[in-house]
Amino acid sequence: MRLLIVPVAAGAAVFTAGTPGAHAATDLSKVGEALRDGPVYVDPAASDQLSSADAEALADKIEDADKPVFIAVLPADQPTRNLLLNLRTETGITGLYGVHVGDRFDAAADASVMSRQAVDNLVTSVQTAGDPKAQLNDFVDSALRNVGGTAPASWSDGGGSGVDAGGLIAFGAVVAAGGAGAYALIRRNRRRHEREQRAALEKLRVVVDEDITAFGEELDRLDFHPAEPGADDAMRGDYERALDAYEQAKRLMDSARKPEDVKAVSQALEDGRFSLTQLAARREHRPLPERRPPCFFDPRHGPSVADETWTPPGGSAREVPVCAADRGRLADGRDPVIREVDTEQGRRPYWDAGPAYGPWAGGYFGGGILPGLLIGTLLGSAMATPAYAADYGAGYGYGGGYEGGDMSGADFDAGDFGGGFDGGGFGGGDFGGGGF
Repeated sequence: MRLLIVPVAAGAAVFTAGTPGAHAATDLSKVGEALRDGPVYVDPAASDQLSSADAEALADKIEDADKPVFIAVLPADQPTRNLLLNLRTETGITGLYGVHVGDRFDAAADASVMSRQAVDNLVTSVQTAGDPKAQLNDFVDSALRNVGGTAPASWSDGGGSGVDAGGLIAFGAVVAAGGAGAYALIRRNRRRHEREQRAALEKLRVVVDEDITAFGEELDRLDFHPAEPGADDAMRGDYERALDAYEQAKRLMDSARKPEDVKAVSQALEDGRFSLTQLAARREHRPLPERRPPCFFDPRHGPSVADETWTPPGGSAREVPVCAADRGRLADGRDPVIREVDTEQGRRPYWDAGPAYGPWAGGYFGGGILPGLLIGTLLGSAMATPAYAADYGAGYGYGGGYEGGDMSGADFDAGDFGGGFDGGGFGGGDFGGGGF
């Protein structure tokens, strides 16, 4: 079977082939290759399910939205065991995958672009849509409103091979009429996204510079010299690690180009503060402290000493890590000293200042504890949305490390690829909704 690659709208591509007839199971490596060049693939043996013109329109819609949504239409005899998971592996791109097989449809997505529950809800909502054309269009329309990330760069790279002259003639008018406009729209969307990323980074730069300055002042106040009486190698090691963390934080911030880069800066500063805490314990002949997250109210307070119950105004109670000073304030019934940042509404706690502060907080409160700390806050609500990872990075307990549209190859967590058919069908998920 030879694939026909039909160019559309400056980089979008619909994949169809030949004439339906005798059919062996579709080679998913071919489907994955096709989807790396365009958002829609229709197997020749399933061309009665979705015509070339309808597939073309569906591809245009996805490309115009600049979203990582992949659609495959396969014949009824295609094996469905782990189909979506295997297709994701072959395509190698983070995104949302919908597959129509015979009269059945299901989908799965990387957690960084859409939650497992959201995928299940979308699939359920289109099960009664009627014919495949209506079902796929309904699915794509809903998906484009909810999925995070951007389209893979490979869709606009002009990749692909095996172009058929007949197909070019058949769709030449579409290319001429819509290509330039669709390409311009994609470029505008990406430029807008880049502007938003730069603006978010500038907000973060103010806060991170304050953190770096505060840590530098701690180092200046430190009454320690590596050659002083009583200093040993362990103390000198703590001191050197703190100095290295300070220099690393400055270098990382100077080279930061997007909000996600700030996470490494916060991590470096937190490592440096812990080294100073260890140095203080050694000098005072106290037991070495355990490694704990920083004070929730302001990471500049240093490592926490305990978890205490705290209820934000209008929110629910939760356990948060607190420094000794704030622990005392809470015990006395006073308010903790909270880190505030500038917003359009004035000074606000960082967790009520918008989604841009997620990478900064994620660097301090890694390891999956951040979602629990931020329940009910503006930042927590933003970070729980599927689109968050695409704009500000993943890895804070809400999703995987790749953003929507990223080329990950087979390097992804199958447990984060949610949705799919019952009992290990598409994607190996445990969702019904009329799937396999």
